[in-house]
Amino acid sequence: MSSSKLSRYAIVLGLLTAIGPFAIDMYLPVLPAIGRSLGADPHVVQASLMAFFVALGAGQLIAGPLSDMVGRTRPVYIGLAVFIAASVGCALSPTIWTLIAFRFLQGLGACACMVTPRAVVRDLYTGPEAARLMALLLMVYSVSPIVAPLVGSLVAEVAGWRGVFWLVGGVAVLGIVLVVGLLPETRPPAARLQSSFKSALGGYRVLIRDRHFVAVASMASITLAGFFIYVANSSFVMSAHFGVSPRVYAVLFALNAISLIGVSQLNGWLATRFGLKRALMMAIAGHVITMTLLLVLTLAGVDRLDVMVGLLVVGYGLNGVIVPSTFVLAMEGHAARAGTASALIGTLNFAGGAVVVALVAPFADGTPLPMVTGIATCSVVVFVLGLRTLRTRGSARAMSARALTLSA
Repeated sequence: MSSSKLSRYAIVLGLLTAIGPFAIDMYLPVLPAIGRSLGADPHVVQASLMAFFVALGAGQLIAGPLSDMVGRTRPVYIGLAVFIAASVGCALSPTIWTLIAFRFLQGLGACACMVTPRAVVRDLYTGPEAARLMALLLMVYSVSPIVAPLVGSLVAEVAGWRGVFWLVGGVAVLGIVLVVGLLPETRPPAARLQSSFKSALGGYRVLIRDRHFVAVASMASITLAGFFIYVANSSFVMSAHFGVSPRVYAVLFALNAISLIGVSQLNGWLATRFGLKRALMMAIAGHVITMTLLLVLTLAGVDRLDVMVGLLVVGYGLNGVIVPSTFVLAMEGHAARAGTASALIGTLNFAGGAVVVALVAPFADGTPLPMVTGIATCSVVVFVLGLRTLRTRGSARAMSARALTLSA
């Protein structure tokens, strides 16, 4: 694959993948303002976030097989249209419950934009090259948490929190334009003939019975769940506990994405040098050390914003290796059902994130400890899964060599 084509795919697929997170990240700084405007307490405001997560995850179970049946681009067009309509509904919502309902619909619209890019990557490549493209995609999509919170805070200052939803609807319109102009169909008609919802159900059964797929996909899901805990709680912790303004919060939130982008650029080199599995396990080990250290310091009474932000930046930076590598390893043996596999991974990621956020929510008291405890717990679970999974199916170099053979 040429560098220009790789860059083009990374930009388009990265933007599509970013639309869902953009709809999350942009309104994080104004969550407290939404609560004040609509007369809702923080737990109810967080429900709008969880509704989006649930819809974004569950909808992929349909969007994935649909992309196998009718091609990759048509579901994207439908999803973007639904997302735009729901964004308008969010902007006009008179109550928090109306907002929650439209956020759920918005998540359903975004789901095709999440599942399709991963399937397109699998259509095009496997192994280290797939990891490289996935890392480029992650880099483009990671611009969202850098730019979106700051843009959201600036838009809210001018047009209020409702202006945020008008803007995310406009981003979806841009997505349609880019798909029309730059993204060809990568699922050939002959391959579509072999796909149906009946075959998708069979595909889900195959995937669920594949212990390696379930374990690796769960590692991705729990890793992202740790980040979703931060997403759901950090604006309240930083505003109420540390007295941080929405604009400063946006800058601090962006540091995590900057770190992730920097580390993700090493992913292709690490996969080639050490193999996917070994590189992944190295990143997981660094992640758990960082997050458990943060928990220990918090329990010891170290209540400093710079310490918390610094360790989170390091830990979430390592997600630049963990997330794309787990996606590639989970889908490696499932080329014939790439859309279905991508859908199940996406469902585990966002529905699992919603469940974990809901479990942490009752303990949230505006202080860092409940948030940090949830994040550290997720990192420990991923580490244990990695120890059990990544050493049981051959060496990392063997996996890398087999992937290169498949892609040749």
